[in-house]
Amino acid sequence: MSNGVRHVLGLVAGIVLPPLIAVMLMYGVTEVNRSFHNFAVSWAGLALIVLAGALTAVLAASRMSPIASLLGGIAFVVLGVLPFIEIFSGPIVPDALVPGWVRNGYLTLGLTGVFLLLGIVLLVSSAFPSRWRGPRPAALSPGYGASRGHEGPPSYGSPSYGSSSYGSSPSYGQVPDDTTRPMHRE
Repeated sequence: MSNGVRHVLGLVAGIVLPPLIAVMLMYGVTEVNRSFHNFAVSWAGLALIVLAGALTAVLAASRMSPIASLLGGIAFVVLGVLPFIEIFSGPIVPDALVPGWVRNGYLTLGLTGVFLLLGIVLLVSSAFPSRWRGPRPAALSPGYGASRGHEGPPSYGSPSYGSSSYGSSPSYGQVPDDTTRPMHRE
């Protein structure tokens, strides 16, 4: 995949996934809190939290463009800072923007710093310079064909008397041409 296509896909993922992750987390935490008050387990809420974690990992993945984690990190940092600003200055987020079925999750995740933590993790994951570069072309290396010093096809049959089937051993202080290749077996 070319670098341009990777960044366009990262831009789309950075716009689509963070709001989806935030809603999944807020609703999942609200459901889990509600079920714990009834001494039960909300499997749907837990599944949403796990799925949101998996989608967050996709944003932070090294193969995904860092634009995705950058946009997601900015969104989550803003979401994480808003509850603390509201403590000092009064309500900023309108109640219509965060309906009742996710408000508990929003306040829980915001005031405990989970949104801020997610934002910082995503911002730091986008800061590595190697993520902004495209994949390097593979270096051409010689194959398993004939190596230096061995001309022609391998000889077949048993070696003559006094010679080794492994070739001549290097004298003291000399290194063989290529010691990393496997031996030729007949």
